[in-house]
Amino acid sequence: MSRPNFVIFVPDQLRADAVGAFGNPHARTPHMDALAAHGTRFTQAYVQHPVCSPSRASFLTGLYPHTAGHRTLTHLLKEHEPNLLRILKDAGYHVTWAGARGDTFAPGVTEASVHEYGFSVAPTVGFGGEYPDGVWSRLFYRGLVPDDGRVDPDEAAVRTAEEWLCEPPSAPWVLFVPLVAPHCPFQVPEPWYSQTDRATVPDPAPPGDPAREPRFMAALRERHELGEVTAEQWREVAATYYGMVSRLDDHLGRVLAAVDGAGATDSTVTLFFADHGEYLGDHGLIEKWPSAMHDCITRDPLIISGPGLGLGRDEVCEEMVELVDILPTVLEIAGVEAPHSHFGRSLVPLLKNPSAPHREFAFTEGGFTVAEEPRMENAAFPYDRKSALQHADPTLAGKAVAVRDQQWTYVWRLYEEPELYARGEDPHERVNLAGRSEHAAVQQRMHDAMLRWLVETADVIPADADPRLPAVDLPVPGAAARRDVPQP
Repeated sequence: MSRPNFVIFVPDQLRADAVGAFGNPHARTPHMDALAAHGTRFTQAYVQHPVCSPSRASFLTGLYPHTAGHRTLTHLLKEHEPNLLRILKDAGYHVTWAGARGDTFAPGVTEASVHEYGFSVAPTVGFGGEYPDGVWSRLFYRGLVPDDGRVDPDEAAVRTAEEWLCEPPSAPWVLFVPLVAPHCPFQVPEPWYSQTDRATVPDPAPPGDPAREPRFMAALRERHELGEVTAEQWREVAATYYGMVSRLDDHLGRVLAAVDGAGATDSTVTLFFADHGEYLGDHGLIEKWPSAMHDCITRDPLIISGPGLGLGRDEVCEEMVELVDILPTVLEIAGVEAPHSHFGRSLVPLLKNPSAPHREFAFTEGGFTVAEEPRMENAAFPYDRKSALQHADPTLAGKAVAVRDQQWTYVWRLYEEPELYARGEDPHERVNLAGRSEHAAVQQRMHDAMLRWLVETADVIPADADPRLPAVDLPVPGAAARRDVPQP
């Protein structure tokens, strides 16, 4: 079989449970749902970091954030580091990046990794603007924005993808479409703004025991004045978010329609997944946090579809999956060898048999040490309060690791007590069971799994070996001085 094409469509800050195919009745996602019906959706897929850039670095390399230190928004993938797009380019794929997400590659790496990048249809407006009065700005909410012909970066990226697909290259190709939505600010034009009936939106999951939750949660509520937010306001934010998800769904549908128009549907594999989720009022919080480990932040709506390539149709996989598994999956389908050691495990066996064994645990990590405080971001409004909070008390964003299996979530924190949640009984992870004698064996088992994972993934041996005793082209010590000594 000839090598297939790939569409890799990556939204930002999309919760798994905000998609119809993953159980949400409020957001209208017919194209995501159809993609799932023609492929496999993974109900237990987890990101490796709760923040954009580290998560992207992880799934593009198959390495965990701690392995090479990609744990911030400003320490990106370097030219010497392998990444999925460059591997495919070097293997003969024509790689195109529609749009301009600049939070993934360090200078020079984009040029080395893709053939084309940016917008053929330029955006005419960004995502910023004025916020309503009151607490709305601290909810990152702008609400209804006009549909007056202005083109934001996501619309520009989709138009670019559509235009490119009018005449794609003859060689096997990769179309990478990383969008911003539904990342805040929460804003969307009609008709998506009014699609969700505010009265039908359920209340978010309330906070748990304040004495047993990580300290950043109360600190964020206080700093962002979230105690003032009414149930009606939370519903408004959620409904607007669902409108953004519906617009995102429309964008996905347009790209897939363009693939079909190019006659490439049966020879193309589509991967749809996000870099992380969103609190959206759960636990009384909004947006995300560098050491947030809750299910609403870390569970991912991963869908892989290739109906013309025998990759499964309308399948549901409930095995534990990590986004580091994306790299080896794509490479196996493409028939390309990875040039580096990594920690991903191909999902191809699960695409053929969704109940095949895969992983016992899924891991997520985030946060910093106190000594790393100078490397934390300094953000402008409306992220200023969050940023200032991290610098004022770095322990609030202290390093954390979450370990999940089918039944339990265990979170270890560098500067705080651990957490243990029974996932089946407590899907929002509100009731911390750590320290209870009846769960001591479970807690120890999960802790041991975390320790083993950290040791096994602490580093990788470089792919290229060096000669142990290389020849050195330098003068012998003292030789120059001896040449200066007068001869008898």
